[in-house]
Amino acid sequence: MKYRELDDAKISQTLERLHRRIGERFPESGLCKVCDELIAVSRETVECVAYLRSPIWPVRIGVALAIAAMFVVLFMTAKTQGLPGGWSELDSAKNSVVFLGVGAFFLMSIEPRLKRRRALKVVHQIRSLAHVIDMHQLTKDPERLLSPEPDTSSSPVRTMTPLLLGRYLDYCSEMLSVSSKLSALLVQYFDDPVLLGAVDGIETLATGLSGKIWQKIQLLDSSRITHKA
Repeated sequence: MKYRELDDAKISQTLERLHRRIGERFPESGLCKVCDELIAVSRETVECVAYLRSPIWPVRIGVALAIAAMFVVLFMTAKTQGLPGGWSELDSAKNSVVFLGVGAFFLMSIEPRLKRRRALKVVHQIRSLAHVIDMHQLTKDPERLLSPEPDTSSSPVRTMTPLLLGRYLDYCSEMLSVSSKLSALLVQYFDDPVLLGAVDGIETLATGLSGKIWQKIQLLDSSRITHKA
């Protein structure tokens, strides 16, 4: 099972190493600060995963007591109506059976809904960070860097060499990939269709944003090959 499951500790280590790499090449950069936030969210994700894997005992005990109380009430209703052998002939008892089933279903859904709500909050934070990462790479356009055309007064300031720009874009892509893996942790031990749909959305978003970044990286690589030739 070691290589069939995501390891939250390994993901955290990868993210910490990525943060050091960004800080070494781009100290005090906005991307480094975004990575700080991603590390904070990764810790919240690990805490949330532990929460999802653990039973919420107060809720479970409350559900068990409520269901037991319903059975007691139902039994007493049948007994007072003179039906020691069952309650199939009593209309009110039949209604009580239906009420018992609906009530039990509702009570048993409390724990999954509580867990889903907390996990979705983490998913929303990861989604927001993915868009923030995309904003940081948005103006890092290799075509403008390699173009002989002069910048306008509103053009972004370009201080990176092609090599540094490639590393910057690569770091953005890695951060998006780690973001996707963090979201996948949330459904590894918690099978919830709503949460799974939200996580799939994060993975689709990260893949799409990373694809745009790799188009820029490929443009940089092709320009280097052209210059060498």
